[in-house]
Amino acid sequence: MITYNVYIFDLDGTLLDTLGDLAASVNYALRTHGMPEHSIDDVRRFVGNGVRKLMERAVPDGAVNPLFEEAFATFREYYMHHSLDTTRPYEGIPETLVVLRERGCRLAVVSNKMRKATEELCRHFFPDTIEVAIGEDEAAGIRKKPAPDTVFAALKTLGSPMEFAVYVGDSDVDIETAHNAGIPCISVLWGFRDKDFLIQHGAKTFISAPQELLDNIR
Repeated sequence: MITYNVYIFDLDGTLLDTLGDLAASVNYALRTHGMPEHSIDDVRRFVGNGVRKLMERAVPDGAVNPLFEEAFATFREYYMHHSLDTTRPYEGIPETLVVLRERGCRLAVVSNKMRKATEELCRHFFPDTIEVAIGEDEAAGIRKKPAPDTVFAALKTLGSPMEFAVYVGDSDVDIETAHNAGIPCISVLWGFRDKDFLIQHGAKTFISAPQELLDNIR
C-alpha cells in the first residue's frame, strides 16, 4: 500500500464547504452593480481557479465588462467580512486532521482563495492542525494552481521532502496541480465536483469520507 506522512490539502470543497458564502458574496457584488444574479449551482461550476476567475465567469462578458473591476472589488470586500457566515468543515474533517497530526503527519493547505481569507479560515477552523496555509498572492510571485508553486512553497515551509507527500483535493485543478508538482492526488467525493467529472479529468484515487485518509499513513 502507498503510504504518506505529508498531506497538502485544497481548502474550498475539500476541507471546508464554502459555497454558500461564496455564492452570497458573488450575488451581492452583482446586485450592487445592477447585474443578474446566479444560482448556487452556477457558482459551484464557477469556482476552482481563484476569485478573479470566479468573478469573470459570474459577470456578464467577464473581464471586458466596464464594471468588472468595481464588481470584483465589491466581491472581495464583502467576502472578507462574510466568509464565516455559513462556511463549515465537512463532517469528519476536524477529527481526521487531529488524528493525522497525532500520528506525526505534517499538514498544509494550498488554495486559489485570497491569501488573507485562506489564512484566516485555517486559523479559525484548524488552529491546532494545519501548520501552513498558502493562498493566492500575486505580489509574492507565487503562481496560483494548477502551477505547482504553492505546493512547493508549502513543502519548503514545512521542511518536508516530496517523497511521502500527497495532495488532497476535489477538482480538476487539484488533479493538475498534483501532477505538475510530481506528487500523487487523492480526489474527494464530497466536494464541488462529482466522480464522473473527476474521472474525465484524470482522477485515479478516490475517497468518500475523510476518515479514509487514515488508511494511508506511513
